[in-house]
Amino acid sequence: MVFAKMIEAEMASVAREVGDFIDSMLGRKDALFRSAHHLPSHGGKRMRPYLVVKSCEAVGGERVAAIGPAAAVELLHNFTLVHDDIMDNDTMRRGVPTVHVIWGIPTAILAGDLLFAEAFQAILRSTLDDRKARAAASALADATVRLSIGQFQDMSFEEREEITEGEYLEMISGKTAALFQACAEIGAIVGGGSEDGIAKLGAYGWNLGMAFQIFDDYLGITSNEEELGKPIGNDLREGKKTLIVIRGMQTPSRGMIKSLLGNKNASQAELASLISSLEGDGVLDYVRGKALGYVEEAKKALSSLPDSEPKKSLTQLVEFAVMRKK
Repeated sequence: MVFAKMIEAEMASVAREVGDFIDSMLGRKDALFRSAHHLPSHGGKRMRPYLVVKSCEAVGGERVAAIGPAAAVELLHNFTLVHDDIMDNDTMRRGVPTVHVIWGIPTAILAGDLLFAEAFQAILRSTLDDRKARAAASALADATVRLSIGQFQDMSFEEREEITEGEYLEMISGKTAALFQACAEIGAIVGGGSEDGIAKLGAYGWNLGMAFQIFDDYLGITSNEEELGKPIGNDLREGKKTLIVIRGMQTPSRGMIKSLLGNKNASQAELASLISSLEGDGVLDYVRGKALGYVEEAKKALSSLPDSEPKKSLTQLVEFAVMRKK
């Protein structure tokens, strides 16, 4: 799709500016800073900082003012990834070994802690006035609390045999959607948006995050390792109760899911057979449709904002979230 290439090009442009900002903060050569810089230096989609920048522009703000806060959310996101990889025992991320694989778990924990602290330093080092800086920091801190609760819920689900769809949606509301919401709110704060504009963009960001996570779970079992940059089916092997698993347990695929869920030795052939069964049972279509429902809600949240190129970019971003391959 043409617009997908345009979004990727725009995200790459923001990523370069944000990357330069992060490099200036994490460019030291000692082992702790190198370990903290490992994931940010290997890119990623940088969708969250792009969301900060475009939300800022959508309320009439200047892009340059959003780069520091955009770097802040990217640093915080990478902090969660470093710790998630430890908890999930993932060995690859963005096509490279994870931080704990290279430097060990103790250093990886400290690297995550450093990224967390530097996220708030990025806001303090930006050009924001005190009022905007406090509001942006507050939104980021609130999102961190919510995503921590969501991550804990995700872990606790692994110990339970049955999880409802409602419980799953509540979990990803914190684990993923909270930070997307904060990104849009922070962008609107930086751009000088009204309370209503901040709220509308926050609602947009939350729905985008819900769609993104549901589709991410979908990709985690339907994509391929080369495109995704990490092992396919790892969530299933780790016993994660994704929407695919929850929905699939209500179909004839239930037996196959139970035999593979939490089975760290599950083969690619077994996973391929399960995917085929889930497709036949309509599970994959259901999950994709659920993600698309949040896409539509995100677009509705944007509808009252004045038409502009940044608003168009945000509309395309939420569509891109459920079209990407990684």
